[in-house]
Amino acid sequence: MNEKPNVYMYILYVLWQMKTIGVYTKNFSLYHDVLKSLRRRNIAYVSLSSINHIPSKIGVILTSNNELHDIKSQKVIAVDAYDTIDHAVDLALQLLIGKELYAQVYIGIDPGDKPGVAVVGDDILLQKTNVESPEKVVTMVKRLLREYPATETLIRIGHGSIITRNRIINSLIPLRVPIEIVDETKTSASQQKKRYLRDSEAAAAIALVPGGKVQCRLPLEPTRGDIRRIQEESRRLTDGKFSISQKRALQVLNGTISLKEAIEREKIEK
Repeated sequence: MNEKPNVYMYILYVLWQMKTIGVYTKNFSLYHDVLKSLRRRNIAYVSLSSINHIPSKIGVILTSNNELHDIKSQKVIAVDAYDTIDHAVDLALQLLIGKELYAQVYIGIDPGDKPGVAVVGDDILLQKTNVESPEKVVTMVKRLLREYPATETLIRIGHGSIITRNRIINSLIPLRVPIEIVDETKTSASQQKKRYLRDSEAAAAIALVPGGKVQCRLPLEPTRGDIRRIQEESRRLTDGKFSISQKRALQVLNGTISLKEAIEREKIEK
C-alpha cells in the first residue's frame, strides 16, 4: 500500500506505546502543584508511594531536587530545578516520546499582550503555553529550539496586533530561523474559552498554516488606531475611570513599558 500514513492513527499508536509519568516526592506542596499541572493538561500519571518497586509502565519520574539522587532511574526530573512546573512536565513528555531529532518543527505564535506559543513536531502538538509579555517570547523560543531539535525549523506568527507582532519578529530575527507571517483569521479559538487558552490554541493552529516570509526587520510605527486601541484597553482595565495618554500608549506599543505600568504611572500623575 502506498497510502500516506494516517496522522491521527499514528498519534494514537505513539500514545499507546508511550509509558506513563510517575510522581514521587515527600514535599507535599510540590506534589500538589505537580498534580495540579498534570490534571489541568489532562496528562496521565501514577502517584508513587515508594521508590523501591517502580512499575514497569513508568517511563519518567517527577520529583524534587532533594530527592533526585534517591531514585535509581535514568529518567528522573527534578521539578523545582526548572523555571516552571509546566517546563518540567514538557521535558518529561519529551523523554516519554523518546525522540532526539524531528524532521520538521513549527513554532506558532499568537501575538498579543500575553502571546500564545505552541510547538508542533512531525505533525504532533508537543506543547502550547502563554508567556507573560511579548519581550518574553524570544526566551521561550530559544528554549523550544534547544528542547526540540529538528532538521527543519520554522517560526510562524499571526498577522494581528501589528506593532506587537513586529516587536516579536524583530526580537526573533537574530535567531536565524525562518519566520512567516500567517493570516490568523481562521485560526481563532472559541470565544467561550478563557483568553489564555484561546491564545495558546490559536498559536497551535498558526503553527500549521503557511504564510509569507519575513525578509528583514519590520517597522515599529503605531497608527492612530493602534494608539486608540491601547487607550480603550486602559479605560476598560480602570473600570472606565480614565484612559492613559497618547504618549503613554505609544510607550506601551513600543515595548518601553507594560500597559499595567502605564496605568499606574498615570494614576500617580492624576
